[in-house]
Amino acid sequence: MADDITRTPEEGGRIVDEPIGEALAKRYLAYALSTITSRALPDVRDGLKPVHRRVLYAMRRLNLGPDAAFRKSAKVVGDVMGDFHPHGDQSIYDALVRLAQDFNSRYPLIDGQGNFGNIDGDNPAAMRYTESRMTKAAEALLEGIDDDAVDFRPSYDGSKEEPVVLPAAFPNLLANGSSGIAVGMATNIPPHNVAELIDGALALIENPKATTDELLKLIPGPDFPTGGIVVEPPESIREAYETGRGGFRVRARWQTEDLGRGMWRIVVTEIPHLVQKSKLVEALAAVIESKKAPMLGDVRDESAEEMRLVLEPKARTVEPAVLMESLFKLTQLEVRISLNMNVLDADGAPRVMNLKEVLRAFLDHRRDVLQRRTAHRLEKIASRLDVLAGLLIVFLNLDEVIRIIRNEDDAKAKLIARFTLNDVQAESILNTRLRQLRKLEEMEIRREDAALREEQKELQGLLEDTRKQWRKIGAELKETRKLFGPGTAWGKRRTELGEAAEVAEIDVEAFVAREPVTVILSEKGWIRALKGHSDLSNLTFKEGDHAQHIVRCETTDKLLLFASDGRAFTLDAHKLPGGRGHGEPIRLSIELGDIDEAVALFKYEAGAKRVVASHEGYGFVVSEDEMLATKRSGKQILNGRAMQAAKVTGDQVAVIGERKKLLVFPLDELPEMTRGKGVKLQSYHDRGLADAKVFDKNEGLTWEDSAGRVRAVPEWKEYRGKRGSAGKVAPKGFSRSGRFSDVIG
Repeated sequence: MADDITRTPEEGGRIVDEPIGEALAKRYLAYALSTITSRALPDVRDGLKPVHRRVLYAMRRLNLGPDAAFRKSAKVVGDVMGDFHPHGDQSIYDALVRLAQDFNSRYPLIDGQGNFGNIDGDNPAAMRYTESRMTKAAEALLEGIDDDAVDFRPSYDGSKEEPVVLPAAFPNLLANGSSGIAVGMATNIPPHNVAELIDGALALIENPKATTDELLKLIPGPDFPTGGIVVEPPESIREAYETGRGGFRVRARWQTEDLGRGMWRIVVTEIPHLVQKSKLVEALAAVIESKKAPMLGDVRDESAEEMRLVLEPKARTVEPAVLMESLFKLTQLEVRISLNMNVLDADGAPRVMNLKEVLRAFLDHRRDVLQRRTAHRLEKIASRLDVLAGLLIVFLNLDEVIRIIRNEDDAKAKLIARFTLNDVQAESILNTRLRQLRKLEEMEIRREDAALREEQKELQGLLEDTRKQWRKIGAELKETRKLFGPGTAWGKRRTELGEAAEVAEIDVEAFVAREPVTVILSEKGWIRALKGHSDLSNLTFKEGDHAQHIVRCETTDKLLLFASDGRAFTLDAHKLPGGRGHGEPIRLSIELGDIDEAVALFKYEAGAKRVVASHEGYGFVVSEDEMLATKRSGKQILNGRAMQAAKVTGDQVAVIGERKKLLVFPLDELPEMTRGKGVKLQSYHDRGLADAKVFDKNEGLTWEDSAGRVRAVPEWKEYRGKRGSAGKVAPKGFSRSGRFSDVIG
């Protein structure tokens, strides 16, 4: 063991003295590189990741072509795992399933028989129950692989060879798209229409300097297997394809069904790519239950072989387009699908390519495939011509050849010496059957020789002429286009390119029934909205909990919640949970901190103002309009620990500290701000502010006891002083809580 420690790795040592940082960096870099090149990013030439390429190649070795009988998927997975991909059978089967799902792949490469999952998100059956074979699209990707069209490399254990890339008769990268997350990079390429891609490739052959704008006339955008409508502006689409990065807004396709007598309903027939129908239905039901979509009455899934989601409006006065616009914002009836064409180039290096570069890389690959197949064919022709030359000798010297074969012990060596043949020619002569030794066969050999020499001349000319090569590639692409043309089941474009409908700003509140409600927020943070403004004496709470804020309002009102961390939150009364049970935690609606609580809850009034005050004794006047928040995270108003948000109803401000010292000063001494710390309201030797109130000097200062009785503060003018001073001790009989109101509200 001591020798192993002192020896270097080159000498067989097993322990290396290396800084831990460098060791980790090297190994993490190796891991990252492996993830990028062998798992997450597709090859720009055939659009496949290694696992997909290995699945298709293994199926070809099993002769599972489009016309072959189906074989158990478990057999395919076993062969792939044993020969090429030792990473677990489930990962291989998941890749195989995805290639067979027509709602995931625009041009499925595997023809599946059995349960391969569905658009609802249901899982496929186990591999022992399903069967599979290749489709014609997969056959096109593999075409020419036996003609030395691509390089091969040893498999993981060196017992087999696997293709580095497939010949790819069509641009599969863009046709079926790809997605993956590597280390420090990712890729996301939506599917496109093959016929359009081939048209773009042909245009690039004709004009290598074609611009993105010219290509977009032939390839206007993605074409998803589930259809839908792309509503991304043309300039954004152009920028995405020009840079290789961007995105597309995709909406569901819908139509209105007239039910007569002014009644109607909406039927969704196509949903965006990769959206699970079952989860979409759940989301639509959830927005109805949470009252976020007051215009939607009901949702039903009536899908059979064709998709059919039925949306019932709550009232027939709603405009269908207005209803759908609201649902596009709330659910996955509209999604944004990103474009990030980060791929491995022909050298195996990852980089982001634009549309033209991807098509160019595919065409360069096709040219390389053509040259290799041509060279391979020329080798075959040369070998066959050599054999034919030897066979012709048989017919020119038939009697002598027969004599040598009949009489000589080593006929092969004698033939080589007698007629100056090579080993291949002599072997071919010896393998010739007697019934082929006739005049007609000689004529066939001469005709074959002439035909092969003509083909040889054409192929040599093809290798020497670049223009002939591109013409040949163009002809092959046109032939492939027939398989995917608009007249075929695969070829017709499914995704429409349109624009988002111009709909006036939606006033959701206009569709909310105006009804009185009483909102109750408990001390432990449970909120609910009871119908009406009825007696609350029978109100129940969870054990140890009780009411903290009660607000009487209407369903069309907005509520403002002012939290102890100085943030203001906005709540829609019609979206609050009903009065059954104890309601819901307020933290489900807003992002309120665990240690924070509601200081004030009140109905929003446009133009109204509030005095916000902190425990440290600072504050200012703020408009309720400025307190409205559009996000769940709220809007920061007051810096410090908030204690009150008193409504401005007069011209005097009264503040009282926790030591029950009272101070009154004019309201106009407070600045009006939108956010901040404010100015000093009252000074404290220790502790801090307890409460604040705004009142009219003509009405006097009052406070409310727990029974709701209003009591006046006698001689309140004696407590007037300079803002920021300490104040005087409150009069006898003042609230024991040290606040201006003991009433919950």
